Amino acid sequence: MIIVFDAKCLICSSWVQFLLKHDRRRVFRFASIQSKAGADLLARAGLNITTLETLLLVDGKRNYQHTAAILRVLHQLGFPWKLAWIAWLVPSFIRNAGYRWVARNRYRIFGRSDSCFLPNAEHRLRFIDDTTESR
Repeated sequence: MIIVFDAKCLICSSWVQFLLKHDRRRVFRFASIQSKAGADLLARAGLNITTLETLLLVDGKRNYQHTAAILRVLHQLGFPWKLAWIAWLVPSFIRNAGYRWVARNRYRIFGRSDSCFLPNAEHRLRFIDDTTESR
């Protein structure tokens, strides 16, 4: 599974760092929207970088956005994170409206970095760069 994220967004980068810490089975790989690989994955999903209000989860030929992506990611982390599935009880139009509002305002609320998040050597192979084939 590949997570496409905004590497200049501080909350997005914090989310990736959280996943690197808690993804003990190493299920996830990552691509930033600032990379060619990330931009290509977004384009395949029909998403435009300039108006992006979601992270993208690519699972084989399927992709997920907004709260569906977040909840699927948390489910993959196992207990206790999979308990977040209770959020499926909230109608998606409500969950996703809140998610999109935060995403639209992410730089103002959480801040923005002038440089992209870079993984340490231990995690570098989990990131898809322009030379890595996205599987």
